[in-house]
Amino acid sequence: MNEKLEFTIRENYSSLRKSEKKAADYLLSYQGDGRELTLELFADGAGVSQPTVLRFIRALGYQGFKDFRYELVREEDRTEKGYFLYGSSISKDDKIAELPAKLIGTAVGQLKDTLKNLSADNLEKAVRAITGARNIAVFYVENSSCTASDLVTKLTYLGFSCCSYSDYYLQNVSAGNLTKEDVAIGISYSGCSISTVDAMRIAKKAGARTIAITNFENTLLEKYADIVLITSGQHFIYGDAIFSRVSQLAVVDMIYTGILLSDYEKYTAILDRSSNTIRKQAYDAKPSEK
Repeated sequence: MNEKLEFTIRENYSSLRKSEKKAADYLLSYQGDGRELTLELFADGAGVSQPTVLRFIRALGYQGFKDFRYELVREEDRTEKGYFLYGSSISKDDKIAELPAKLIGTAVGQLKDTLKNLSADNLEKAVRAITGARNIAVFYVENSSCTASDLVTKLTYLGFSCCSYSDYYLQNVSAGNLTKEDVAIGISYSGCSISTVDAMRIAKKAGARTIAITNFENTLLEKYADIVLITSGQHFIYGDAIFSRVSQLAVVDMIYTGILLSDYEKYTAILDRSSNTIRKQAYDAKPSEK
């Protein structure tokens, strides 16, 4: 089954009836050729009635089985020739004018999945750990750099002592110098980045509280994390890793806002002071004309 259809099913899964979910589960595990999938075979394979299959298909936005199978086969052919992102594919035949809708759809899809997978309880634990920390070290590599930079910037504005490290050696040195009064935050889409995982392992051994921001459950990074913040939870093809910053940055904003709410008077006062300092470094909005 092609990735675009898988994305559509998962996006609508929670709103399906129990019998329709059986049809969805069957289709998600289907490995055959879409050209050979008849309504009768679909119903028999899923263990549901044919009317249930038709209700399921309509719930996905298709008018009937013929319309659904045409799209299934068309997207299978298209995906084989294209590059799949997150919820849509691109190919040499696409037009630049189509990109806004596709890329906004990509971002919306990741944010919806993050909303479903992120634990509010773990978010609150992360906020408490950060607000009680003496020092905060953020470990990352490659595409997580913008997320790490945004997190460090926001925490610094709120008055925290915070640094980020991408160099393998500095990560290990920093992690080894942490104590039980400190917090280590590892950011990794895959949860398997060697240097980030190693730094978190060293930080945990040193006694620091550890927080992981990652896309998946049951990864090596989670093994060394006291608190785990899961974003999408779904894996498609490598293209989606490029867009992982969308959900990661949303988590950073949640942490930032959570800290503000944890002690509103204290942190808004610090934020005002930091903002006033930065404001002096900007020209007037409307400079006088000479």
